[in-house]
Amino acid sequence: MNIFEEDKKYIVNTYKRFPLALIRGTGAVAYDENGKKYIDLGAGIAVNTFGFSDSEWVKAVSDQLSVLQHTSNLYYTKPQVALAKMLCERTGMSKVFFSNSGAEANECAIKGARKYSSDRYGDDRKVIITLKNSFHGRTITTLSATGQESFHQHFGPFTDGFVHAEANNIKEMRQLISRHPCCALFIELIQGEGGVNVLDTNYVKELAELARENDLLLIIDEVQTGNGRTGTLFAYQNYGISPDIVTTAKGLCGGLPFGATLFSKKVSDVLSFGDHGSTFGGNPVCAAGALNILSRIDDALLADVRRKGEYIRSELINLPKVKSISGMGLLLGIKTVENAADLVARGLERGIIMLTAKNKLRLLPPLNISDSDLSEAVSILKELLS
Repeated sequence: MNIFEEDKKYIVNTYKRFPLALIRGTGAVAYDENGKKYIDLGAGIAVNTFGFSDSEWVKAVSDQLSVLQHTSNLYYTKPQVALAKMLCERTGMSKVFFSNSGAEANECAIKGARKYSSDRYGDDRKVIITLKNSFHGRTITTLSATGQESFHQHFGPFTDGFVHAEANNIKEMRQLISRHPCCALFIELIQGEGGVNVLDTNYVKELAELARENDLLLIIDEVQTGNGRTGTLFAYQNYGISPDIVTTAKGLCGGLPFGATLFSKKVSDVLSFGDHGSTFGGNPVCAAGALNILSRIDDALLADVRRKGEYIRSELINLPKVKSISGMGLLLGIKTVENAADLVARGLERGIIMLTAKNKLRLLPPLNISDSDLSEAVSILKELLS
């Protein structure tokens, strides 16, 4: 049997995989088992911040791996503390809890919000308002938080305490806040899985004000939008707001499983001894990798992310098959006249890796993709979309 047949035989078939087995890669370029070259415009769904096998990242991870690969969170490790300090200094947040994924980071945020409200108002004030078309993870609770009915099948009973509002509808949000005993508003600023939908700036600022007026925590899910992806370190920095809790994962560690939940000063001590925990969260190898990634996301790189995003837009926006382009930085959604999944398949044939988001093409290239690789990929895209 070949790799495709063995995969179907031995791995639970939860993924509708494309017929591609990647064997090796460097930067934004990867190769399959036949030596065919692909330019990656997906970055492992916004995970491979600096592409495949980045030499600086590999050294940071390898050096830590050869010294101390793991110890439980009953003890201290330098990489974990150094990373927490860097995250707080770069964001103005006060404390960090480390986990292994975006779903876990979101679970921590949900627990933190409900604990904050319970401490101050009792246990009846527990509802969290999220947005329709959102995606927050695949655990039972984060599926419950997700505002898409298609995810609310088969696995019930789901966790209660979540209601879903129409995005950019401040009137409905006010009504839901008045109708439900709420403790938090929980939003993605760009709904990545939901179709690369960007929230309106005024709406987001009004949400922040509503949260402040009602002592609701404002939680921003930056699992996909964080770590430089939108041209700022975190997407909320494009909106001029100060969240109470921020969650992130994906690109934070550049290819290893790692998540973080950042708490503002207001809620920095809401979780105490025994309230939460993780066996692998803050693992020193992953923390060393994340330190390397975060230290390299500087102003020059962020400016380059914005420049590359504008380059893609300018080259594609007026093509015959392009209806619109949404997103920020190097998180872009392209609505086309053709089926997005079909375009992804045709792109693979031509040597570019892309993703879909609902009915759109989704582009998430490595943040440091070279101009030459990006130009080559865009040239192929222009042929597909003309």
